[in-house]
Amino acid sequence: MYDLIIIGSGPAGLSAAVYGKRAGLKLLVLEKAPMSGGQVLNTYEVDNYLGMPGINGFDMGMQFRAHADKLEVEFKEAEVTALEDKGDRKVVCTTEEELEAKTVILAAGAVHAHLGVPGEEELSGMGVSYCATCDGAFFRGKTVAVVGGGDVALEDAIYLARTCEKVWLVHRRDELRGAKVLQEELMGLPNVEVLYSSVVEEICGEDAVESLRIKNVRNGEISRLPVSGIFIAVGIHPETELVQKLTACDEGGYVLAGEDCATQVPGLFVAGDIRKKPIRQIVTAVADGANAATSAAAFCNS
Repeated sequence: MYDLIIIGSGPAGLSAAVYGKRAGLKLLVLEKAPMSGGQVLNTYEVDNYLGMPGINGFDMGMQFRAHADKLEVEFKEAEVTALEDKGDRKVVCTTEEELEAKTVILAAGAVHAHLGVPGEEELSGMGVSYCATCDGAFFRGKTVAVVGGGDVALEDAIYLARTCEKVWLVHRRDELRGAKVLQEELMGLPNVEVLYSSVVEEICGEDAVESLRIKNVRNGEISRLPVSGIFIAVGIHPETELVQKLTACDEGGYVLAGEDCATQVPGLFVAGDIRKKPIRQIVTAVADGANAATSAAAFCNS
Protein backbone atom coordinates (compact mmCIF):
# COMPACT_ATOMS: atom_id res chain seq x y z
CA MET A 1 0.00 0.00 0.00
CA TYR A 2 1.44 3.35 -1.09
CA ASP A 3 0.58 6.63 0.56
CA LEU A 4 0.43 8.26 -2.86
CA ILE A 5 0.44 7.22 -6.49
CA ILE A 6 1.06 9.96 -9.06
CA ILE A 7 -0.16 9.29 -12.60
CA GLY A 8 1.95 11.24 -15.08
CA SER A 9 5.43 12.74 -14.85
CA GLY A 10 5.26 16.06 -16.61
CA PRO A 11 6.02 19.24 -14.65
CA ALA A 12 2.92 18.78 -12.43
CA GLY A 13 3.63 15.13 -11.64
CA LEU A 14 7.33 15.69 -10.99
CA SER A 15 6.61 18.67 -8.75
CA ALA A 16 4.10 16.55 -6.83
CA ALA A 17 6.72 13.81 -6.48
CA VAL A 18 9.30 16.22 -5.04
CA TYR A 19 6.85 17.72 -2.55
CA GLY A 20 5.37 14.34 -1.66
CA LYS A 21 8.78 12.79 -1.06
CA ARG A 22 9.87 15.74 1.08
CA ALA A 23 6.67 15.28 3.10
CA GLY A 24 7.77 11.72 3.87
CA LEU A 25 5.16 9.94 1.79
CA LYS A 26 5.73 6.48 0.38
CA LEU A 27 4.96 7.24 -3.25
CA LEU A 28 5.16 5.89 -6.78
CA VAL A 29 5.07 7.76 -10.09
CA LEU A 30 3.54 5.98 -13.08
CA GLU A 31 4.44 7.23 -16.58
CA LYS A 32 3.33 5.63 -19.83
CA ALA A 33 5.98 7.37 -21.94
CA PRO A 34 9.62 6.20 -21.96
CA MET A 35 10.72 9.59 -20.63
CA SER A 36 9.46 12.08 -18.04
CA GLY A 37 8.76 15.71 -18.88
CA GLY A 38 5.47 15.74 -20.75
CA GLN A 39 4.81 18.35 -23.43
CA VAL A 40 7.76 20.49 -22.36
CA LEU A 41 10.10 17.97 -24.01
CA ASN A 42 8.79 19.09 -27.41
CA THR A 43 9.30 22.79 -26.71
CA TYR A 44 12.40 24.16 -28.42
CA GLU A 45 12.90 26.99 -25.93
CA VAL A 46 11.17 28.14 -22.75
CA ASP A 47 11.65 31.84 -22.04
CA ASN A 48 9.02 32.57 -19.38
CA TYR A 49 9.90 30.20 -16.53
CA LEU A 50 11.27 32.19 -13.63
CA GLY A 51 15.03 31.92 -13.22
CA MET A 52 15.55 29.83 -16.38
CA PRO A 53 15.26 32.26 -19.33
CA GLY A 54 15.91 30.65 -22.69
CA ILE A 55 16.26 27.10 -21.40
CA ASN A 56 15.72 24.29 -23.89
CA GLY A 57 12.48 22.44 -23.18
CA PHE A 58 14.15 19.04 -23.20
CA ASP A 59 16.82 20.22 -20.75
CA MET A 60 14.14 21.62 -18.47
CA GLY A 61 12.32 18.30 -18.43
CA MET A 62 15.53 16.48 -17.61
CA GLN A 63 16.31 18.89 -14.77
CA PHE A 64 12.85 18.37 -13.31
CA ARG A 65 13.32 14.59 -13.46
CA ALA A 66 16.83 14.82 -11.99
CA HIS A 67 15.45 16.65 -8.96
CA ALA A 68 13.01 13.80 -8.32
CA ASP A 69 15.73 11.19 -8.89
CA LYS A 70 17.98 12.92 -6.35
CA LEU A 71 15.25 12.37 -3.76
CA GLU A 72 15.08 8.69 -4.81
CA VAL A 73 11.49 8.90 -6.05
CA GLU A 74 10.25 5.53 -7.30
CA PHE A 75 9.21 5.53 -10.98
CA LYS A 76 7.58 2.84 -13.06
CA GLU A 77 6.85 2.89 -16.78
CA ALA A 78 3.26 1.71 -17.11
CA GLU A 79 0.01 2.69 -18.78
CA VAL A 80 -2.89 3.14 -16.39
CA THR A 81 -6.08 1.56 -17.69
CA ALA A 82 -8.47 2.17 -14.79
CA LEU A 83 -8.78 3.98 -11.48
CA GLU A 84 -11.19 2.74 -8.79
CA ASP A 85 -12.30 4.41 -5.58
CA LYS A 86 -12.64 1.89 -2.74
CA GLY A 87 -13.28 4.46 -0.03
CA ASP A 88 -10.28 4.00 2.24
CA ARG A 89 -8.01 3.26 -0.70
CA LYS A 90 -7.64 3.81 -4.43
CA VAL A 91 -6.92 0.97 -6.85
CA VAL A 92 -4.80 1.89 -9.87
CA CYS A 93 -4.94 -0.69 -12.64
CA THR A 94 -2.17 -0.86 -15.24
CA THR A 95 -1.71 -3.19 -18.17
CA GLU A 96 0.40 -5.43 -15.92
CA GLU A 97 -0.83 -5.15 -12.32
CA GLU A 98 -3.10 -3.56 -9.74
CA LEU A 99 -1.66 -1.09 -7.23
CA GLU A 100 -3.20 0.39 -4.09
CA ALA A 101 -2.70 3.77 -2.44
CA LYS A 102 -4.34 5.97 0.17
CA THR A 103 -4.30 8.89 -2.26
CA VAL A 104 -3.87 9.47 -6.00
CA ILE A 105 -2.80 12.55 -7.93
CA LEU A 106 -3.81 12.51 -11.58
CA ALA A 107 -1.35 14.64 -13.54
CA ALA A 108 -1.82 13.11 -16.97
CA GLY A 109 -1.80 16.43 -18.81
CA ALA A 110 -3.62 17.50 -21.93
CA VAL A 111 -2.81 17.11 -25.59
CA HIS A 112 -3.30 19.74 -28.26
CA ALA A 113 -5.33 18.74 -31.28
CA HIS A 114 -3.10 18.47 -34.33
CA LEU A 115 -3.82 19.27 -37.95
CA GLY A 116 -2.27 16.02 -39.11
CA VAL A 117 -0.63 17.59 -42.15
CA PRO A 118 2.86 17.01 -43.62
CA GLY A 119 5.54 19.04 -41.86
CA GLU A 120 3.64 19.45 -38.59
CA GLU A 121 5.53 16.85 -36.57
CA GLU A 122 8.84 17.41 -38.35
CA LEU A 123 8.86 21.15 -37.59
CA SER A 124 7.33 20.99 -34.12
CA GLY A 125 9.28 23.42 -31.95
CA MET A 126 10.89 24.93 -35.03
CA GLY A 127 8.09 27.29 -35.95
CA VAL A 128 5.15 24.99 -35.22
CA SER A 129 3.62 25.89 -31.87
CA TYR A 130 0.43 25.22 -29.94
CA CYS A 131 0.87 28.02 -27.39
CA ALA A 132 1.08 31.68 -28.40
CA THR A 133 1.81 32.93 -24.88
CA CYS A 134 4.62 30.39 -24.56
CA ASP A 135 6.35 30.98 -27.89
CA GLY A 136 5.04 34.25 -29.31
CA ALA A 137 8.02 36.28 -28.12
CA PHE A 138 10.32 34.36 -30.47
CA PHE A 139 8.46 35.77 -33.50
CA ARG A 140 8.71 39.46 -32.72
CA GLY A 141 8.68 41.48 -35.94
CA LYS A 142 7.91 38.42 -38.09
CA THR A 143 4.96 37.12 -40.06
CA VAL A 144 3.00 34.24 -38.51
CA ALA A 145 -0.23 32.34 -38.99
CA VAL A 146 -2.83 31.20 -36.48
CA VAL A 147 -5.09 28.28 -37.39
CA GLY A 148 -8.58 28.13 -35.89
CA GLY A 149 -11.71 30.20 -35.44
CA GLY A 150 -12.68 29.83 -31.79
CA ASP A 151 -11.91 31.96 -28.76
CA VAL A 152 -8.39 30.58 -28.28
CA ALA A 153 -7.44 31.20 -31.91
CA LEU A 154 -8.76 34.77 -31.78
CA GLU A 155 -7.03 35.46 -28.49
CA ASP A 156 -3.78 34.07 -29.91
CA ALA A 157 -4.04 36.24 -33.02
CA ILE A 158 -4.73 39.35 -30.92
CA TYR A 159 -1.83 38.52 -28.61
CA LEU A 160 0.60 37.92 -31.48
CA ALA A 161 -0.48 41.09 -33.30
CA ARG A 162 1.09 43.14 -30.51
CA THR A 163 4.60 42.11 -31.48
CA CYS A 164 4.46 40.44 -34.89
CA GLU A 165 4.64 42.37 -38.14
CA LYS A 166 1.77 40.43 -39.71
CA VAL A 167 -0.68 37.81 -38.44
CA TRP A 168 -2.76 35.63 -40.74
CA LEU A 169 -5.77 33.84 -39.24
CA VAL A 170 -6.63 30.72 -41.22
CA HIS A 171 -10.13 29.36 -40.66
CA ARG A 172 -11.89 26.56 -42.52
CA ARG A 173 -15.36 28.13 -42.28
CA ASP A 174 -16.72 31.34 -43.79
CA GLU A 175 -17.28 32.95 -40.39
CA LEU A 176 -15.47 32.90 -37.06
CA ARG A 177 -16.85 31.02 -34.04
CA GLY A 178 -15.19 33.06 -31.30
CA ALA A 179 -16.91 35.57 -29.04
CA LYS A 180 -18.18 38.70 -30.77
CA VAL A 181 -16.11 40.96 -28.55
CA LEU A 182 -12.97 39.12 -29.64
CA GLN A 183 -14.01 39.30 -33.29
CA GLU A 184 -14.51 43.04 -33.02
CA GLU A 185 -11.12 43.53 -31.39
CA LEU A 186 -9.46 41.34 -34.00
CA MET A 187 -11.04 43.18 -36.93
CA GLY A 188 -9.78 46.48 -35.56
CA LEU A 189 -6.14 45.41 -35.79
CA PRO A 190 -4.36 46.70 -38.91
CA ASN A 191 -1.80 43.88 -39.06
CA VAL A 192 -4.26 40.96 -38.89
CA GLU A 193 -5.88 39.40 -41.95
CA VAL A 194 -8.33 36.49 -41.99
CA LEU A 195 -8.28 33.76 -44.63
CA TYR A 196 -11.80 32.34 -44.57
CA SER A 197 -12.82 28.96 -46.00
CA SER A 198 -9.19 27.90 -45.97
CA VAL A 199 -7.21 24.99 -44.54
CA VAL A 200 -3.52 24.28 -44.15
CA GLU A 201 -2.53 21.33 -46.32
CA GLU A 202 1.22 21.36 -45.63
CA ILE A 203 3.74 23.13 -43.41
CA CYS A 204 6.89 23.75 -45.44
CA GLY A 205 10.47 24.39 -44.46
CA GLU A 206 13.84 22.73 -44.04
CA ASP A 207 15.12 23.47 -40.53
CA ALA A 208 12.31 25.88 -39.64
CA VAL A 209 8.86 26.91 -40.89
CA GLU A 210 9.11 28.91 -44.12
CA SER A 211 5.63 28.77 -45.64
CA LEU A 212 2.22 27.12 -45.62
CA ARG A 213 0.39 25.39 -48.43
CA ILE A 214 -3.17 26.71 -48.23
CA LYS A 215 -6.26 25.28 -49.87
CA ASN A 216 -9.48 27.23 -50.36
CA VAL A 217 -12.23 24.72 -49.53
CA ARG A 218 -14.78 26.52 -51.71
CA ASN A 219 -12.98 26.55 -55.04
CA GLY A 220 -10.04 24.19 -54.39
CA GLU A 221 -7.48 26.89 -55.18
CA ILE A 222 -3.99 26.25 -53.77
CA SER A 223 -1.74 29.09 -52.61
CA ARG A 224 1.54 29.53 -50.77
CA LEU A 225 1.64 31.68 -47.61
CA PRO A 226 5.15 32.75 -46.47
CA VAL A 227 5.35 32.71 -42.65
CA SER A 228 8.00 32.16 -39.99
CA GLY A 229 5.68 30.42 -37.58
CA ILE A 230 2.32 28.73 -37.27
CA PHE A 231 0.23 28.62 -34.08
CA ILE A 232 -2.30 25.80 -34.12
CA ALA A 233 -5.40 26.45 -31.99
CA VAL A 234 -7.95 23.88 -33.09
CA GLY A 235 -8.70 22.42 -29.67
CA ILE A 236 -7.17 20.67 -26.70
CA HIS A 237 -8.01 17.35 -25.10
CA PRO A 238 -7.44 16.81 -21.37
CA GLU A 239 -6.44 13.25 -20.49
CA THR A 240 -9.19 12.79 -17.91
CA GLU A 241 -10.91 9.61 -19.10
CA LEU A 242 -9.80 7.81 -15.92
CA VAL A 243 -11.81 10.09 -13.63
CA GLN A 244 -14.72 11.42 -15.69
CA LYS A 245 -17.08 8.89 -14.07
CA LEU A 246 -15.66 9.47 -10.59
CA THR A 247 -15.71 13.24 -10.18
CA ALA A 248 -17.13 16.41 -11.73
CA CYS A 249 -15.69 17.74 -14.97
CA ASP A 250 -16.74 20.66 -17.15
CA GLU A 251 -18.07 20.34 -20.69
CA GLY A 252 -14.51 20.23 -22.05
CA GLY A 253 -13.50 17.36 -19.80
CA TYR A 254 -11.41 19.43 -17.37
CA VAL A 255 -11.68 18.34 -13.74
CA LEU A 256 -13.33 20.78 -11.35
CA ALA A 257 -10.92 21.34 -8.44
CA GLY A 258 -9.79 24.39 -6.48
CA GLU A 259 -6.29 25.58 -5.64
CA ASP A 260 -5.91 22.71 -3.19
CA CYS A 261 -6.37 20.40 -6.21
CA ALA A 262 -8.90 18.27 -4.31
CA THR A 263 -11.70 16.65 -6.31
CA GLN A 264 -15.14 15.59 -5.06
CA VAL A 265 -13.64 12.19 -4.22
CA PRO A 266 -11.76 12.17 -0.89
CA GLY A 267 -8.13 11.24 -1.51
CA LEU A 268 -8.23 11.97 -5.24
CA PHE A 269 -6.38 15.05 -6.46
CA VAL A 270 -5.60 16.53 -9.86
CA ALA A 271 -2.73 18.72 -11.01
CA GLY A 272 -1.61 20.50 -14.16
CA ASP A 273 -3.33 20.95 -17.50
CA ILE A 274 -6.26 18.66 -16.69
CA ARG A 275 -7.55 20.97 -13.93
CA LYS A 276 -10.05 23.68 -14.89
CA LYS A 277 -8.20 27.00 -14.57
CA PRO A 278 -7.60 30.15 -16.63
CA ILE A 279 -3.87 29.70 -17.36
CA ARG A 280 -2.12 26.48 -18.34
CA GLN A 281 1.63 27.02 -18.26
CA ILE A 282 4.60 25.14 -16.85
CA VAL A 283 4.70 27.41 -13.83
CA THR A 284 1.03 26.78 -12.98
CA ALA A 285 1.49 23.02 -13.47
CA VAL A 286 4.41 23.03 -11.03
CA ALA A 287 2.34 25.01 -8.54
CA ASP A 288 -0.51 22.52 -8.87
CA GLY A 289 1.89 19.66 -8.18
CA ALA A 290 3.04 21.30 -4.98
CA ASN A 291 -0.52 22.02 -3.84
CA ALA A 292 -1.78 18.55 -4.71
CA ALA A 293 1.05 16.79 -2.87
CA THR A 294 0.59 19.01 0.17
CA SER A 295 -3.13 18.19 0.16
CA ALA A 296 -2.38 14.47 -0.24
CA ALA A 297 0.05 14.55 2.70
CA ALA A 298 -2.55 16.29 4.87
CA PHE A 299 -5.11 13.66 3.88
CA CYS A 300 -2.74 10.79 4.75
CA ASN A 301 -1.95 12.34 8.12
CA SER A 302 -5.54 13.16 9.05
